[in-house]
Amino acid sequence: MSNPLYVAVIGGGEAPPKILDLAREVGREVARRGAVLLCGGLGGVMAAAAQGAQEEGGVSLGILPDPDRSRANPYLTYSIPTNLGHARNVLIAHAADALIALDGSHGTISEAAIGLKMGKPVIGLQVTWEVPGLQRAATPGDAVAAALEMLAK
Repeated sequence: MSNPLYVAVIGGGEAPPKILDLAREVGREVARRGAVLLCGGLGGVMAAAAQGAQEEGGVSLGILPDPDRSRANPYLTYSIPTNLGHARNVLIAHAADALIALDGSHGTISEAAIGLKMGKPVIGLQVTWEVPGLQRAATPGDAVAAALEMLAK
Protein backbone atom coordinates (compact mmCIF):
# COMPACT_ATOMS: atom_id res chain seq x y z
CA MET A 1 0.00 0.00 0.00
CA SER A 2 2.87 2.33 -0.77
CA ASN A 3 0.88 4.55 -3.13
CA PRO A 4 -2.77 3.46 -3.03
CA LEU A 5 -5.62 5.00 -4.95
CA TYR A 6 -8.22 6.91 -2.95
CA VAL A 7 -11.84 6.13 -3.85
CA ALA A 8 -14.45 8.38 -2.28
CA VAL A 9 -17.83 6.87 -1.53
CA ILE A 10 -20.34 9.69 -1.36
CA GLY A 11 -24.01 9.58 -0.41
CA GLY A 12 -26.60 10.58 2.11
CA GLY A 13 -26.16 10.69 5.86
CA GLU A 14 -29.42 8.77 5.95
CA ALA A 15 -30.34 6.13 3.40
CA PRO A 16 -32.70 3.18 3.01
CA PRO A 17 -31.42 -0.30 3.92
CA LYS A 18 -30.99 -1.32 0.26
CA ILE A 19 -28.62 1.61 -0.34
CA LEU A 20 -26.71 0.90 2.88
CA ASP A 21 -26.21 -2.71 1.77
CA LEU A 22 -24.85 -1.48 -1.57
CA ALA A 23 -22.54 0.99 0.21
CA ARG A 24 -21.15 -1.78 2.45
CA GLU A 25 -20.43 -3.88 -0.62
CA VAL A 26 -18.73 -0.92 -2.36
CA GLY A 27 -16.56 -0.49 0.74
CA ARG A 28 -15.66 -4.18 0.70
CA GLU A 29 -14.77 -4.01 -2.98
CA VAL A 30 -12.62 -0.90 -2.52
CA ALA A 31 -10.70 -2.69 0.24
CA ARG A 32 -10.36 -5.92 -1.78
CA ARG A 33 -8.72 -3.93 -4.56
CA GLY A 34 -6.24 -2.29 -2.18
CA ALA A 35 -7.57 1.26 -2.45
CA VAL A 36 -8.23 3.64 0.45
CA LEU A 37 -11.88 4.40 1.06
CA LEU A 38 -12.48 8.12 1.51
CA CYS A 39 -15.78 9.50 2.81
CA GLY A 40 -17.40 12.28 4.79
CA GLY A 41 -17.00 10.32 8.01
CA LEU A 42 -20.55 10.48 9.34
CA GLY A 43 -23.49 8.05 9.15
CA GLY A 44 -25.60 6.55 6.41
CA VAL A 45 -23.76 5.71 3.19
CA MET A 46 -20.48 6.94 4.70
CA ALA A 47 -20.64 4.62 7.73
CA ALA A 48 -21.85 1.65 5.68
CA ALA A 49 -19.00 2.02 3.17
CA ALA A 50 -16.42 2.38 5.97
CA GLN A 51 -17.89 -0.69 7.67
CA GLY A 52 -17.50 -2.70 4.47
CA ALA A 53 -13.89 -1.59 4.12
CA GLN A 54 -13.20 -2.48 7.75
CA GLU A 55 -14.76 -5.94 7.30
CA GLU A 56 -12.27 -6.62 4.49
CA GLY A 57 -9.30 -5.29 6.45
CA GLY A 58 -9.10 -2.11 4.38
CA VAL A 59 -8.28 1.47 5.30
CA SER A 60 -10.88 4.22 5.47
CA LEU A 61 -10.46 7.94 5.96
CA GLY A 62 -13.26 10.30 6.95
CA ILE A 63 -13.09 14.03 6.29
CA LEU A 64 -15.49 15.39 8.88
CA PRO A 65 -17.54 18.58 8.68
CA ASP A 66 -17.17 19.07 12.45
CA PRO A 67 -14.35 20.60 14.52
CA ASP A 68 -13.69 17.38 16.43
CA ARG A 69 -13.96 13.64 16.00
CA SER A 70 -16.92 13.10 18.34
CA ARG A 71 -19.42 12.45 15.52
CA ALA A 72 -17.14 10.29 13.37
CA ASN A 73 -18.56 6.88 12.56
CA PRO A 74 -16.91 3.99 14.43
CA TYR A 75 -15.74 2.17 11.29
CA LEU A 76 -13.16 4.71 10.17
CA THR A 77 -9.46 3.93 10.34
CA TYR A 78 -8.64 7.64 10.45
CA SER A 79 -10.66 10.85 10.66
CA ILE A 80 -9.82 14.45 9.96
CA PRO A 81 -11.96 17.11 11.64
CA THR A 82 -12.27 20.24 9.50
CA ASN A 83 -14.91 22.55 11.05
CA LEU A 84 -15.82 23.42 7.44
CA GLY A 85 -19.38 22.09 7.33
CA HIS A 86 -20.52 21.38 3.77
CA ALA A 87 -17.35 22.98 2.40
CA ARG A 88 -15.59 19.74 3.33
CA ASN A 89 -17.24 18.29 0.20
CA VAL A 90 -14.64 20.17 -1.82
CA LEU A 91 -11.85 18.53 0.20
CA ILE A 92 -13.32 15.08 -0.42
CA ALA A 93 -13.54 15.69 -4.17
CA HIS A 94 -9.99 17.05 -4.27
CA ALA A 95 -8.50 14.23 -2.18
CA ALA A 96 -10.21 11.42 -4.13
CA ASP A 97 -8.79 9.88 -7.27
CA ALA A 98 -12.30 8.69 -8.18
CA LEU A 99 -15.76 9.03 -6.62
CA ILE A 100 -18.65 6.60 -6.35
CA ALA A 101 -22.04 8.14 -5.59
CA LEU A 102 -24.84 6.17 -3.98
CA ASP A 103 -28.26 7.73 -3.69
CA GLY A 104 -27.92 11.11 -1.91
CA SER A 105 -29.10 14.56 -2.88
CA HIS A 106 -27.65 18.08 -2.77
CA GLY A 107 -24.42 17.37 -0.88
CA THR A 108 -23.72 14.25 -2.91
CA ILE A 109 -24.51 16.06 -6.14
CA SER A 110 -22.11 18.87 -5.18
CA GLU A 111 -19.29 16.39 -4.52
CA ALA A 112 -19.97 14.59 -7.81
CA ALA A 113 -20.05 17.86 -9.75
CA ILE A 114 -16.79 19.08 -8.20
CA GLY A 115 -15.12 15.75 -8.96
CA LEU A 116 -16.30 15.90 -12.57
CA LYS A 117 -15.16 19.51 -12.91
CA MET A 118 -11.71 18.34 -11.83
CA GLY A 119 -11.72 15.61 -14.48
CA LYS A 120 -12.06 12.73 -12.04
CA PRO A 121 -14.08 9.58 -12.68
CA VAL A 122 -17.46 9.75 -10.97
CA ILE A 123 -19.61 6.63 -10.99
CA GLY A 124 -23.27 6.64 -9.97
CA LEU A 125 -24.88 3.63 -8.34
CA GLN A 126 -28.62 3.89 -7.67
CA VAL A 127 -28.68 7.67 -8.15
CA THR A 128 -31.86 9.35 -9.34
CA TRP A 129 -30.24 12.59 -10.49
CA GLU A 130 -28.29 13.57 -13.59
CA VAL A 131 -25.00 15.42 -13.81
CA PRO A 132 -23.29 15.60 -17.22
CA GLY A 133 -20.28 13.26 -17.26
CA LEU A 134 -21.59 10.94 -14.55
CA GLN A 135 -21.01 7.30 -15.48
CA ARG A 136 -23.44 4.70 -14.19
CA ALA A 137 -22.90 1.21 -12.83
CA ALA A 138 -25.38 -1.55 -12.03
CA THR A 139 -23.55 -3.24 -9.14
CA PRO A 140 -21.00 -2.31 -6.46
CA GLY A 141 -18.35 -4.43 -8.17
CA ASP A 142 -19.04 -2.76 -11.51
CA ALA A 143 -18.83 0.70 -9.89
CA VAL A 144 -15.42 0.07 -8.31
CA ALA A 145 -14.10 -1.67 -11.42
CA ALA A 146 -15.24 1.20 -13.65
CA ALA A 147 -13.64 3.80 -11.38
CA LEU A 148 -10.32 1.97 -11.27
CA GLU A 149 -10.34 1.23 -15.00
CA MET A 150 -10.94 4.91 -15.76
CA LEU A 151 -7.96 5.80 -13.56
CA ALA A 152 -5.74 3.30 -15.36
CA LYS A 153 -6.28 5.04 -18.72
